[in-house]
Amino acid sequence: MSDLKATVNTTENGFSVTGNEEIKYSFQFVDNIFDVAHDHLAKIYATWKRVLLVTDENVSRLYSNQWSAYFEHHGIPLTTFVMAGGEKNKTMTTMLSIVDAMDAFGLVRKEPVLVVGGGLCTDVAGFACASYRRNSNFIRVPTTLIGLIDASVSIKVAVNHGNLKNRLGAYHAPLITFLDFNMLKTLPEGQVRNGFAELMKISSCADKRIWDLLVQNGPALIETRFGRLDGADPSLKTIADEICWRGIKVMLDLESPNLHELGLDRVIAFGHSLSPTLELAPVVPLRHGHAINIDMAFFVTFAWIRGLLTEAERDEYHQLSHSVGLTLDHELFTEDMIVKGTSAILKTRDNKQRFAIPNPYGTCVFINGASYDELFNALKVHKELIQQKYGGGEGQDVSA
Repeated sequence: MSDLKATVNTTENGFSVTGNEEIKYSFQFVDNIFDVAHDHLAKIYATWKRVLLVTDENVSRLYSNQWSAYFEHHGIPLTTFVMAGGEKNKTMTTMLSIVDAMDAFGLVRKEPVLVVGGGLCTDVAGFACASYRRNSNFIRVPTTLIGLIDASVSIKVAVNHGNLKNRLGAYHAPLITFLDFNMLKTLPEGQVRNGFAELMKISSCADKRIWDLLVQNGPALIETRFGRLDGADPSLKTIADEICWRGIKVMLDLESPNLHELGLDRVIAFGHSLSPTLELAPVVPLRHGHAINIDMAFFVTFAWIRGLLTEAERDEYHQLSHSVGLTLDHELFTEDMIVKGTSAILKTRDNKQRFAIPNPYGTCVFINGASYDELFNALKVHKELIQQKYGGGEGQDVSA
């Protein structure tokens, strides 16, 4: 018998069941998680006397020697499964290959898989854990900026289906997420830029302090990997740590009461209205950060036209994007793309647009009922503006 509580009542035609299940998970900031002096992971896996680690090709190349030495030092046998990386491999095929690895390992019901990788890796492996025996535990160690400040904060796990972004997935919380920002030392600049867009998203709609720090320090944060590179100004690292800590806290404050997205007016959906359709449209998909920034930059222009943002606020967003190498517009971002993207997102949001837009920075409003004529006019104005001021607004390291 379960010790969880539920109420079963009879009704005129059958039964009514009401139950509650606690969802509890935690985050720990730990620099150099695979330093043998740290026993965070060793204490967990000593119980099981072994560990299955799931990662991707790039992370394995960078860190396999460190985690192999770590678990050898602590006397814990290690089995590693390396999945193919990149948006093209965020598929059911990849997810099922992880399931096969879990099955071959003989994973015990509550034994946690250790997932070490960026947001894409933790999404796919997390979905495998959600699916295997319907609920297998996992522990996350995100290795990219987008993983550390965005993907790791949510309990959503998913894969793409055809050209449909994150269409198949689940809500599945890890036991614990270890946040090691020293991982940023080895992160390519393009991936730092990718995560920077998510910080622009959350700060522009929910935290003016973070927004101002990004505006003041944007290029330096990218170049120094958020102050983690050797020789970086210590004061910049202090600023970067505040940005990331506050960003995670704000995300948790907003998402924790709505873990299963029962409420559809979501502040953190800024940038995620049209981008899910745009991101996978090119032959080589866009990086997620560039796709959402095109979405956000467009809706900033839209907000300015509506009088929700001033011209100075509009230019501040576009200039920050340009200064850090994020894309402001794309040839495939067309009227047809707006129709397809809006049609798709209406299904996700129960037939309401729910366009999240800053008003002003640090706060958010939701727009419904915007006509295609209004959106098309905003697109025309946006493209002319970006062409005039930023030569078309193409970013750096755009493709996934």
